[in-house]
Amino acid sequence: MTDRRMARRYDLSLPVIIRAAIEKEAAQRNGKTRDISTRGVYFTIDDNLNAGAELDITLTLPAEITSGSEVFIRAVGKVVRVERCPESRETRVGVAAVIERYEIIRNEQPS
Repeated sequence: MTDRRMARRYDLSLPVIIRAAIEKEAAQRNGKTRDISTRGVYFTIDDNLNAGAELDITLTLPAEITSGSEVFIRAVGKVVRVERCPESRETRVGVAAVIERYEIIRNEQPS
């Protein structure tokens, strides 16, 4: 199987907030990233999502990673794959999502 990724993936386990429209209402869920790139993200979450679902994704890169201040990332994406987590006997699922656009917000500290 060949790797079709167009952007480098980084193995990062970070808390992530996911908002997906369910019956015209945006439900907020908390998850954890497994890896991320400028074009996609893989995360685990307790609730099931459907392929094709549109997502609002919010995560924070801590200062330890950015070598400065915290960086907030807000992204809009779409679920491309959902899979059961084999290591988990719970209802946790793995979700692969493509990132369609994102915004980086630096938390600058006043001088």
